[in-house]
Amino acid sequence: MLDYEAEAARYDETRGGVPRARAAADAVLRLVPPVARTLLDLACGTGLVTERLTRPGLTVYGADAAHAMLRTATGRVPDGVVRADARRLPLRDGTLDAVSAVWLLHLVPFAEDIVAEAARVLRPGGVLIATVDKDLAHDVGSDIDAVLRPHRAGHAGSDRADLVTAYADAHGLVPAPGTGFTGHGQGATPRGTAERLRRGHFASWFHGTPATVENLARSLAALPDQDRPRADPVYRLACYVRTTRD
Repeated sequence: MLDYEAEAARYDETRGGVPRARAAADAVLRLVPPVARTLLDLACGTGLVTERLTRPGLTVYGADAAHAMLRTATGRVPDGVVRADARRLPLRDGTLDAVSAVWLLHLVPFAEDIVAEAARVLRPGGVLIATVDKDLAHDVGSDIDAVLRPHRAGHAGSDRADLVTAYADAHGLVPAPGTGFTGHGQGATPRGTAERLRRGHFASWFHGTPATVENLARSLAALPDQDRPRADPVYRLACYVRTTRD
């Protein structure tokens, strides 16, 4: 996994910036019930998405485990941010109306623990909103994907939709209609993809050796239009509703 303390300074500029953040926030808000009054954005990072989760009557908080991320988020999230492990939130049972987890579950081997913790802090009728199948969204059928696809095989991610749904069911969360949004500015280029491979940006699915990285980088360098972005990914947001308390 990336060192998010080190990544904080350049995180926004390398991940689509405001257009992607706005699309993500708008999609999350489409799934937050009109009666919701509180939302916690898990792994809020720099707060670029979190600060856009605004509507009248909704109080929004952020939580992240990285100090450097929170230093930036503090200036963006007026209702407050807290340093916290998403598996052990400093909240009582049944205190929130909504929990969002955008681009989180694919990063960790303990996705079920996060789902369970979200279920614990949600009131009955509250919702967990989470991106699922993130790695699949990045395969847009381009020439870059043709190079990378053999290395994605068998690494569908810990945010695989069927797994997350099973975790949700085990913890009193039932599926509701979801939505999707475009990852603006995230269309891959061959040169950029090679650089990101070398920086370890694909840890959720790539587990090759340094030699494999260099072989892939050479294959990517042979592709045409080295700096032309391919199609943007389209992300999927799943939604789960808290039923009665256990």
